[in-house]
Amino acid sequence: MSASIERAAEVSASLREIESRVHELAIGRAHAPTLVAVSKYKPASDILTCYEDGHLDFGENYVQELVDKSEALPVKIRWHFIGTLQSNKAKTLAAISNLHTIQTLTSSKTARALDKALPPERTTPLNVLIQVNTSGEDAKSGLPPLSSVSENNVGSELFQLAKTVTTECPRLHLRGLMTIGALEQSLDAKETKENPDFERLKETRDVLQELLAKELEGQGKKWGDEGRLLLSMGMSSDYEAALKAGSDIVRVGTGIFGERAKRTVQAVAS
Repeated sequence: MSASIERAAEVSASLREIESRVHELAIGRAHAPTLVAVSKYKPASDILTCYEDGHLDFGENYVQELVDKSEALPVKIRWHFIGTLQSNKAKTLAAISNLHTIQTLTSSKTARALDKALPPERTTPLNVLIQVNTSGEDAKSGLPPLSSVSENNVGSELFQLAKTVTTECPRLHLRGLMTIGALEQSLDAKETKENPDFERLKETRDVLQELLAKELEGQGKKWGDEGRLLLSMGMSSDYEAALKAGSDIVRVGTGIFGERAKRTVQAVAS
């Protein structure tokens, strides 16, 4: 399974470069951000190279690809599912013993299916992030963001889903929110401007935290980390801007593994 010497050196160098930049941008923060190495379409040998360098968090977009890689690679890896999530795939995902986080939850139906499907031998809750469509693009998945000036946040899809997870799904842990911002906003944010998608997610986080604190008074352990919801925002093109905006989790693929080959017919079938 090992990568060639040349390929392993290339991946290791890229990983070190990204890790160094993440560390540099996190100086002075109380909580170190998590770098998720997005390994979709990449061979298990690339992932093993990063693992042997001490990296543990990896992200996959496709259920079957995640299943196959989780069976072939060390159990100490922390897998993050970052692809479109359907309730009929909940049982398959829940069976992965070292699935650490699902970052793309968008429905109560799927939340309940995951909670029910987790095997009894799993001793820790499955972390979930609710995906928010901060850009409003039709092509993007996710629930509408919340606004501090709205009078109907309690009735919003997002709050109702958060409430379902925290009150009806004891085997899930609502850890935070995730977004995929608009590409043009990301490119602008690389210069001097703030990324409005990132700012929108931060506002949503603040509103949701306040609502949850009121709804679940005295039950802070049911959501977040130490009473705060985490933010997953930023990818290869904009992870630096995301970290500057306060992101807790960044998802970097191309920056570590290089450009991805187009998905083949065989890969689609799998």
